[in-house]
Amino acid sequence: MEFRVLGPVEVRQDGRRASLSGAKLHTVLAALLLAREEVVSDERLSRLLWGWTPPATVSAQLYTYVSRLRKLLGEEVLIDRRPPGYAMAIGDSTLDLIEFERLDRDGREALLEGDFERAGDLLRDALARWNGFPFANTTDHLADAESPRLNEARAVTLEHRIAADLALGRHEQITVELTGLVAQFPLRERIRSQLMTALCRSGRQADAIHLYHHGREVLAEELGVDPGEELRATYQALLDGSLGRQPEARTVVRAAVRPAHTSGRPSAVPSMLPPDTVDFTGRERELELVCRALTPVDGAADRPRRVLVTGMAGLGKTALAVHAAHRCQRHFPDGQLYADLRAPDGTPQHPCRVLRHLLRALGRPADGSTSDDLDELVRLYRELTGGKRLLILLDNAAGAAQLGPLLPNTPEPAVLVTGRTALPTVAGAHTVALEPFGSRASLELLAAAAGPDRVTAAPGAASAIVEHCAGLPLALRIVGTRIAARPHYAPDRLARRLADPATRLSELHSGDLDVHTALLPSWRALDPEARDAFAALAGLGSEPFPAVKAAVLLDVREADAERLLEALADTALLEVSGADEWGQPCYLFHPLVRLFALSLPGGQGIPATDTVPRNVTAG
Repeated sequence: MEFRVLGPVEVRQDGRRASLSGAKLHTVLAALLLAREEVVSDERLSRLLWGWTPPATVSAQLYTYVSRLRKLLGEEVLIDRRPPGYAMAIGDSTLDLIEFERLDRDGREALLEGDFERAGDLLRDALARWNGFPFANTTDHLADAESPRLNEARAVTLEHRIAADLALGRHEQITVELTGLVAQFPLRERIRSQLMTALCRSGRQADAIHLYHHGREVLAEELGVDPGEELRATYQALLDGSLGRQPEARTVVRAAVRPAHTSGRPSAVPSMLPPDTVDFTGRERELELVCRALTPVDGAADRPRRVLVTGMAGLGKTALAVHAAHRCQRHFPDGQLYADLRAPDGTPQHPCRVLRHLLRALGRPADGSTSDDLDELVRLYRELTGGKRLLILLDNAAGAAQLGPLLPNTPEPAVLVTGRTALPTVAGAHTVALEPFGSRASLELLAAAAGPDRVTAAPGAASAIVEHCAGLPLALRIVGTRIAARPHYAPDRLARRLADPATRLSELHSGDLDVHTALLPSWRALDPEARDAFAALAGLGSEPFPAVKAAVLLDVREADAERLLEALADTALLEVSGADEWGQPCYLFHPLVRLFALSLPGGQGIPATDTVPRNVTAG
């Protein structure tokens, strides 16, 4: 059996096309084929079928479509129900997309090995797998979501096939084809460079020069950018006369298979994501929101995808972002970048340092003359990320001044940012605000970290631990790690030690994980006045309080107290908790943050504990 998606979605059995009726049935089949035996959730199938306005009978209709496919495809193809969706295995059947990718990969390897005849044949065979516009008979929702990446893959394969032809001296034969491609893809600089090369070697230098200047005007008008390095290098070679000479074939291939600025080795796709959390627990709703915002949106290819995950220290912002990034990895074939915007000492990293780190991953290390020039680093970074289907994860952002230079200026790269407060720099971002876990999610995380048997054997201790950790995932993971590392250590004993507020923070420490240390950067980010207020306000207790009550305690005007409270809320050291009877906002300490504040200089102190926090300095 043959499956086809590089054109209208089709199923062929013994050379004959199977009878599938309706765009929606073709859509379900295409979605399952594209997943390559992974689960496609009911929610995703619904979005691909009906967009954001599904019918009330979604589940029943999905079941009907899957049942029809099972009947039509027979026993050769297995479609399983795997919550939260369906997965399909095609067995020994073939899929034209997989064949295309295999031939394209082999063709690129042949290019790099210098076997240009074989490379051209393989790449032509890859392109021959196409039979029109992909997903032509599916819903617009699926076609809009999936067609752009496949069309991009076809265009890149075409560029490589042309590179093989140029390496073999076939510039005159491909000039007409290239002219049409430049008209079809006016913003693809590599195709324009290849046509300039073909024109020059055919004795048409004036046409090649005109083609460059036209391309420069198009880029400026459409994108507001100058030509990239490869197009500029081609133009310079045209001016100095070297473009008209037939170069060594490998030189032509290097220009097509990898960026012109790299060395003789093939450029690697950056893959910088930290390892995924194996026992990721909870946050299902937030995870779905992040993944939905990162996934290419139907009909909105020109809209930047920016996602901001916010919340106080220890809520698992990084864990959620990394898990979501791994789940969405397939949407970003050009790679994934990661940078921790906070230095090991908790201070914000300078944008220049972060940009140098990212440029190295992109294969373009900054040289000595630009290593401290922020404007030049930003220009290089945006040149290398522009138009690329990259996922950029920027962890622990401190503020607008730090984050602004790290944002690409084209919509193709998606950016996922974690921070402790909303950041105005991320204009139009989807903001996902994290809250502490509830009791059920807390217990699940504790069981995942400590081992289900240990938690089940001591239900009373587990409930007490959950209460003392107050829904903070970092605290729960620390306690679970300590229990798992001590098989003979009764959870009841640790629960008793956590019950004492005087020792609770010191108990929430395991290896590099430490609640106290996690809260320090937020405290250090405060100005001296806000630091003093933070320590003093902890004396108001664990109940919500309005600005007027804080003003009395701090002996300041109510307006000044409200300004200080907002500063503390902006750094996620206070929570806004409803309003009082007069409609004024009330503020609340998270229980562990309050213990942290009480231990600070100027706080009221916790009985039987040292009032000076570990590793705290006045700066």
